[in-house]
Amino acid sequence: MTDTNEAGGLSAVERAAIKARAAELRAEAKRAKAADKAAADTADVLAKIAEMPDGDRELAERLHAIVAEVAPGLSPKLYYGQPGYARGGKAVVFFRSGQVDKVRYSTLGVSPEANLDDESGMWPTSYALIEPTEAAWERVVEVVRRVGGEGG
Repeated sequence: MTDTNEAGGLSAVERAAIKARAAELRAEAKRAKAADKAAADTADVLAKIAEMPDGDRELAERLHAIVAEVAPGLSPKLYYGQPGYARGGKAVVFFRSGQVDKVRYSTLGVSPEANLDDESGMWPTSYALIEPTEAAWERVVEVVRRVGGEGG
C-alpha cells in the first residue's frame, strides 16, 4: 500500500518532491535572469569603453582588465554613463574619461561603498590619470584589490 490520499492523489512524499522541483526551476530561472543581466551590463560597459577617444579608451581597457583579474567579484556596470564596477549592485570603483568630461585628466574613483576608511581619518576617493607609469598602474592594482575584497 502506498501513502496516497483517499482520492487516489499524490502521497505527501510525492507532493514534497514536486514542490522541491518547482523551487529548483524557479531558482534556475532567477539565476538565468541574473546571468543575462550581468552579461548585458558587461556588454554595456565594453561598448562605452569602445566609444571613448584614443588615450582614455586604452586607460579604461586596462582598468577593466585589472578589475577582471584582481577583483573578479566586482560586476561591470555603467555609473553615470561611464564604466563602473559594483559589489551588491552598488558601484564601488569607476572610471571617468577626462576627454568625454572635457577636463584635464581622467579619473579613477571610489564610491563611499568602497569602505577604504583608514586609521588616519583621511583617504583618497579619486586619482587623476594622465599617461600613468607602471608604478601608477601597480597602485591602481592595489586600490582595486582593496576595493574588491570582501566587505571593502
